[in-house]
Amino acid sequence: MSRTTFRKVPRTPSGAPSRTASRTSFRTMPGAVVGLTVRLAHRATAAVIAATLIAGGGAAVVVPALADDLDDQRAAAEAEAAAKEAEREELEAHLEHTDAKLAQAALELNDVEGRLPVAEAELAQAEADLERAEREAAILAQRLTAAEAEETRVTGQIADDAGKADLARADIVQMAREDFRSAGKTTAFGLVTGAQSTEEFLDGYAVSSSAARSQARALAELRDSEAQARNLRARLTAIRETVAELKRLADENVERREVARGQAAEKKAEIEDLIAEQTELKNRIEGRRQAAKRSLDETAQAITDIEADLRRIIAEQAEQAERERRAAERASRGGGGGGRSVPEAGGEAPQAPSSSYLSYPTASAIVTSPYGMRFHPILHYWRLHAGTDFSAYCGTPILAASSGTVLYSRTVAGLGNQVILDHGYTSGGDSLMSSYNHLTSWAVSPGQTVSRGQVIGFSGTTGTSTACHLHFEVYRNGSTVDPMIYLG
Repeated sequence: MSRTTFRKVPRTPSGAPSRTASRTSFRTMPGAVVGLTVRLAHRATAAVIAATLIAGGGAAVVVPALADDLDDQRAAAEAEAAAKEAEREELEAHLEHTDAKLAQAALELNDVEGRLPVAEAELAQAEADLERAEREAAILAQRLTAAEAEETRVTGQIADDAGKADLARADIVQMAREDFRSAGKTTAFGLVTGAQSTEEFLDGYAVSSSAARSQARALAELRDSEAQARNLRARLTAIRETVAELKRLADENVERREVARGQAAEKKAEIEDLIAEQTELKNRIEGRRQAAKRSLDETAQAITDIEADLRRIIAEQAEQAERERRAAERASRGGGGGGRSVPEAGGEAPQAPSSSYLSYPTASAIVTSPYGMRFHPILHYWRLHAGTDFSAYCGTPILAASSGTVLYSRTVAGLGNQVILDHGYTSGGDSLMSSYNHLTSWAVSPGQTVSRGQVIGFSGTTGTSTACHLHFEVYRNGSTVDPMIYLG
C-alpha cells in the first residue's frame, strides 16, 4: 500500500460519514452552478475585506463637534467683518476734519481688524483639514499594512495547500496503479476459496475493505482541498483589489495633505502679515495724534472765525439798515415823504428765502452724517459736527440751497474750498446763510447773485477730508444750526 496522509473521517453512530454527504452534494453540482457559486463567493469576500480594511481609511474622518465649532467660528468671524464694514462709513464721518494721514491709518486699521478674524477662522479650517488628512493617512497606512499582511498569509496558505493537494493526487494515482495491477487477482470468491482458515479470510477481507475506504477518503479530501483552494484564490483576488484601492486612496490623500498644508501655511502667513500691519498702523496712529489734534483745533478755530465774521457782517448790515432808516425819516420830515422805504433793522431783506426756506444742495439728497456731537474714535473726546454731510461723488454739481449773494468763494483750513451764500432774512427776522465745503472747484465769485438750484461749485475732498462729499452748514444769525431744520 502506498502512504496516506489523510485524517480519519468522523462517522455518525449509523456508520455514515458526518460531512461527506454535504461535500458530495457540492462536488456533484453541475459545472455552471459551481462557477456561479464561486463568483458570488468571490464578490462577497471582496466586499467583506473592503469593508474591514478600508473602513475609516477611504473616506474623510469627520468629527461632528469639531465641524460645528469651526462653522460657529467662521460665522462669528464673518459677522464681525460685516460689522467692521458697516462701521467704516460711520468711522469716516467721525474722522472728518481729522489729520488726513491719521484718518487713512484708522480706516486701514478698521479694514485689517475686519479681515483678521476671518483669516483666523480660515486658518482654523485649513489646520483642521490638514489634521483630518493626516489622520486619514495614518488609518490608510494601518489598513494597507494589514491588507498586505493578509495577502502574504493567504498566498502562503494557497502554496501550502497546493503542495498537500499534489501529495493527495500522487496517493490516488498510486492506489489506482495498485488496483490496476491487482485487477482480477483478488475477488471475494477468491478470498473465500483461497483462505486456509477463517482468520485468514477475515484478514484478507479487512485489507481489501481498508484499501477501498482509503481511496474514498483520498478522493473526498482532494475535492475538499480543491474547493478550499478556489475560496482562497477568490479571497486573494479580493485582497489584492483592496490593496490597490488603499494605495489609490493613499495617493489621493498625499495630494489632499499637500493642498491642506499649503492652505494652512498661506493663512498663517496672512495672519502674521495682518498682525504686523495692525501693529504698524497702531504705531502710525499714535504718532499722528498730535497732528490730528492740531487739525481739529484748526477746523474748530476756522468755524469760530467764520461765525465771528458772519456776525460782524450781520451787524454791519443792521447798522447800514439803521442809517438808511434814519435818512429816510429825515427826508420824510423835510420834504414831503417821497423817500424810499427800507426794512427796519433785522427785518425782511431783499432775496429772502421762500416759505420752504432751503432746498437740498445735491440732486441726490443722501445724508451720510448728520449735524450733532461726535465722539472722536482716536482722540477720545466729544466735538461738534457743525453741518450735514451729503453723499456726492467727486465732481458732482453742488446747488445753491436758495437765492442769495455770494459772500465768499475761498479756501479755509480744514474745510477746503468753500462757498458761503447770504440768503437774507427769514419771515421771523433771522439772518440765514449757508456754506458748501470740501469743493473741488468754485463756479461763482464773491458779490455774485445766485438763484435757487444754480450750480455754485463741484464736490471734492479738499481740506481735511477722507473722501469726496459735501459738508453743508447753515448759519442762523451767525451761528451754526442743524441744516435739516430749514431743508424743505
